[in-house]
Amino acid sequence: MDEPIQPQQRLRLIFLALMLVLLLASLDQTIVSTALPTIVGDLGGIAHLSWVVTAYLLSATIVGPLYGKLGDLYGRKLVLQVAIVLFLIGSALCGLSQNMAELIGFRALQGLGAGGLIVVTFAVIGDVIPPRERGKYQGYFGAVFGFSTVVGPLLGGFFVDNLSWRWIFYVNLPTGLVALAVIGLAFHSSVDRQRHAMDYLGALLLAGTLASVVLFTSLGGTTWAWSSPKIIGLIVLSIVFLPAFLWVESRAQEPILPLSLFRNHTFSVTSAVGFIVGFALFGAITYLPLYLQVAKGASPTKSGLQLTPLMAGVLITSIASGQVISRVGRYRVFPIVGTALMAVAMFLLAQIEAGTATWVAALYAAVLGLGLGMVMQVLILAVQNSVPHSVLGVATSGSTMFRQIGGSIGVALFGTIFASRLHAELAARLPPGTKIPTTINPVGVRHLPPAQHQAFANAVATALHPVFLVAGGVSLVAFALTWLLREVPLKGRTQIGDAIPAPGDEHERAPAAA
Repeated sequence: MDEPIQPQQRLRLIFLALMLVLLLASLDQTIVSTALPTIVGDLGGIAHLSWVVTAYLLSATIVGPLYGKLGDLYGRKLVLQVAIVLFLIGSALCGLSQNMAELIGFRALQGLGAGGLIVVTFAVIGDVIPPRERGKYQGYFGAVFGFSTVVGPLLGGFFVDNLSWRWIFYVNLPTGLVALAVIGLAFHSSVDRQRHAMDYLGALLLAGTLASVVLFTSLGGTTWAWSSPKIIGLIVLSIVFLPAFLWVESRAQEPILPLSLFRNHTFSVTSAVGFIVGFALFGAITYLPLYLQVAKGASPTKSGLQLTPLMAGVLITSIASGQVISRVGRYRVFPIVGTALMAVAMFLLAQIEAGTATWVAALYAAVLGLGLGMVMQVLILAVQNSVPHSVLGVATSGSTMFRQIGGSIGVALFGTIFASRLHAELAARLPPGTKIPTTINPVGVRHLPPAQHQAFANAVATALHPVFLVAGGVSLVAFALTWLLREVPLKGRTQIGDAIPAPGDEHERAPAAA
């Protein structure tokens, strides 16, 4: 008979699989960035550029709380496997897209899986790693985000330059299949055989609220006028859905997002900070490759290399902060310093012009990365340390949800600001009578006559100024909110979760139900 896998060996295998899962979700947020200008040039419609990101973030946001709740009720393993399969199907279909509508739709499907990848991964770590040690492990997860943000733009640029942008989606398939196999082999989740009352109405109302808010912020002022019946209708729907959701949650037997969580000071503060960080982060980073490729004339591969300092900053501070937190047991200082660095970096990026030296833009991006690495994983650590295990999954998903809501609204709103300002800048800079293009293909811009090329470069750089200024302003709000975060002592042990003992606990915990 084969010797059974020991708890520590199984923990290492599961941790490796979770890192692969997180790599999938995070890689797909960054690998698309350098390819976006080329995708838009191929499929058409720069006005829809932000939707390639927004559709992914929106669907991931909507299903996040549902995954968190299902994981709490029925165990994490099956829920995580379903999320991986959905993500891989969406990835394959994205690669087969023939127009922008198909790509946006399949990105939404991909996001339905990605929402589970992120939420369930962090919840599993909450199950099996004591909070005092969790900073170190989540620092490694932060390093995965950093690694993916380094490799993602480079891979995206490589595929665009040497193969096709479609390979940025196909590359997910082998990694996802490996993660699926390892989880199936090593992860033995506890099985809850009790009957549960799933809050489907709450999930539906939450989805309606989030979708309405993101749609009217993204479509208002661009696709439809703010005074149009469709935008007004979306605003009305969001106003109706939100109180209805709160009413249902206050009466649900097992709510999708327990309102009692908001009475937890740490959850409320970290959710607000996470919302703002997501708003600034996703909104700003989506447009940096556009600046590098159009204003600076870099190829997709080169623009990926030029973003490396940003990603290296995330990598460095994620690992360092995680190690320090595990040693000293204190975390509050990191979000404070991190959000301050974010705000400084955004205001610096708001000064860049078409003529700004590339190394200067890279330096500003590095400052942004150093700040981000101190914030994202620490917020989740703080939340998990402050809630009982029975709601760990839904608390993790709720915290992640607010960051993704911020990202969805940020990408959409910055898309509106950028498109509006770009149109005005092009109209002012191009010769009278010149038709204002509806799409910008970086390759096409590079082959324009010198005068028009310079006009495009200056217009894109100038149109990005308000994007980074707004991102800097909201980063200052996040900085102010981080001072409200309380330093709750990190626990030295896990609470009973799925059937994998935490380090040092193998002989002290009762085995989970089969």
